[in-house]
Amino acid sequence: MNWLLVFTGGMVGAVARYLTDRAVGARRGTAFPWGMFTVNVTGCALAGVLTGAVVADAAPDGVRLFLGTGLCGALTTYSTFSWETLRLAESGARRLAAANALGGVAAGLAATYAGVALAGTVWG
Repeated sequence: MNWLLVFTGGMVGAVARYLTDRAVGARRGTAFPWGMFTVNVTGCALAGVLTGAVVADAAPDGVRLFLGTGLCGALTTYSTFSWETLRLAESGARRLAAANALGGVAAGLAATYAGVALAGTVWG
């Protein structure tokens, strides 16, 4: 039964990633991959909240599997993040590539920390 929670969360996360990437990309229309940046930071924040809830024993295993392993696992994507950074660098946009790499990691860490802090105030 656990596999079904991961599978369903993964389906939701993958579709959310695709739709968000397309929607943000259509609005921004720049060379910078704002869509993937958005989904990765959002996924980090959600993972942070979930981590805080797990630490506080406020999230049962089913929630952890559905949201953490399934949804966050499919929503965020290190491979696309890496590919888009490489694509920027190879096209000559080295500053954008550096901004994507450094900004993505920094924003992801900050979002995760904020999520854990939020969970601590809710379930602490």
